[in-house]
Amino acid sequence: MNNFSHLFGIVALATLGLFNGCAVGPDYQRATVETPTSFTSDGTTWKEASPQDAIAKGQWWVMYDDSQLNDLETQASDNNQNLKAAVARVDQARALSRVAKSEFYPALSLDPSGSVYRQSANQPVPPPAPHQAFSASDVRVPLDLSYEVDIWGRVRRASEAATADFQASVADFETIRLTLHAEVAQTYFSLRAVDAELAVLQSTVALRQQSLSLIQDRFQGGASSDLEVAQAENALATTQADLAGVEKQRETFEHALAVLVGKPAVTFHLASATLTGLPPEIPAGTPSSLLERRPDVAEAERTMAAANARIGVAKAAFFPEVKLIGSAGFESANFGNLFDWPSKLWAIGPSISIPIFQGDKNVANYSRAESAYLETVAQYRQQVLVAFQEVEDGLSGLKTLSQQAAAQERAVSSAQRAYDIANSRYKEGSISFLDVVDVQRTLLQNQREAVQTLGQRYVTSVLLVKALGGGWQDSPIKQFNPTATD
Repeated sequence: MNNFSHLFGIVALATLGLFNGCAVGPDYQRATVETPTSFTSDGTTWKEASPQDAIAKGQWWVMYDDSQLNDLETQASDNNQNLKAAVARVDQARALSRVAKSEFYPALSLDPSGSVYRQSANQPVPPPAPHQAFSASDVRVPLDLSYEVDIWGRVRRASEAATADFQASVADFETIRLTLHAEVAQTYFSLRAVDAELAVLQSTVALRQQSLSLIQDRFQGGASSDLEVAQAENALATTQADLAGVEKQRETFEHALAVLVGKPAVTFHLASATLTGLPPEIPAGTPSSLLERRPDVAEAERTMAAANARIGVAKAAFFPEVKLIGSAGFESANFGNLFDWPSKLWAIGPSISIPIFQGDKNVANYSRAESAYLETVAQYRQQVLVAFQEVEDGLSGLKTLSQQAAAQERAVSSAQRAYDIANSRYKEGSISFLDVVDVQRTLLQNQREAVQTLGQRYVTSVLLVKALGGGWQDSPIKQFNPTATD
């Protein structure tokens, strides 16, 4: 009965320490950041909107209404190797979080052992014990228990840090996925813009071939000079060279798409098609909502939370470590009566380790943990600033490109009219062929710049979607944001 009282007292003391203990170190509070009330672009205020309604959740690219793009994005989700590596990193972080949580529970182990030994007859013994040899055997089947009483919160803080690391890995996965889908869309629209440019060049090549044939006929009839023939040949060759260069550019985009969707470049091919229409309107929303939509900002915030928890882990090292240690089982010299009642054994009691002198190790670790936290605060605030910048760049870029496209449309129209007039006058013999070549060169340049600008508008709209966080609202990371930090 006396032993039972002692045992009950030890367990009660450990339990009381467990529930009354405090977690040392600072409780986490999200670092404050300066947040503007609205996005602006060249003095224009962008009013509050609901981007989560305008941008399809998860599959934001469907708003471009392009079945080929949708298929490529699906292939990238299924086959991209960087995305698969990110999934593996999430699984690793999840496992490490479970490892940290396991310290909340006792560790039990069954450690059977057996030995047969002989004592030397010449071993030193205290007098008057006789010198004699003997042999014996020992068989043990103990069940050992070890449990850290988390009085100072070391285990709790370590679990908080591991959980935040896991959440950060999920956010990192979402960042990689968003970047992947944005790169697929950017490369696809760049390729389609090149297709449109190829169409312009191919049409120009056909026109210059017709012009060369016409001039050659006129030369045979004595109405044109060999200089005009040379000029026509030069204009045709120059356009053909430009066409070859743009075809090489298309191959580069096509090969890049192959890697993004996880296929060998040699087996991947997209049929030519041109961009039609304009990219969809993309409302920006408010800067405050941006911080909840971007996975890279969420990753920086969760990394900051993990670093904060590790300050508590480092601080707990200054305090005594209390463990509850126990063992129960059987021990006997003979296996035959090992499990008889007289062979039972047990022991239980607390173990306390008090750090007295660590050579400044604990102080240095605590200082490092605090500095690491300050580093994550700076990185979080920097990431927020980058997020605001990227949205502003996207908004101003779309506005400028819209104005540029309108001006280029007028330029193409006037250049086409000038070419028609010059071509008619050349046929009338009032101007030289060199004048026609100059006007045609201007028309071609304006047409190429117009389709390039359209491609840039599509690419910039994708960059704006990415800057706004895409459609990641369905991500599981959303459920991890602690209410204490809202």
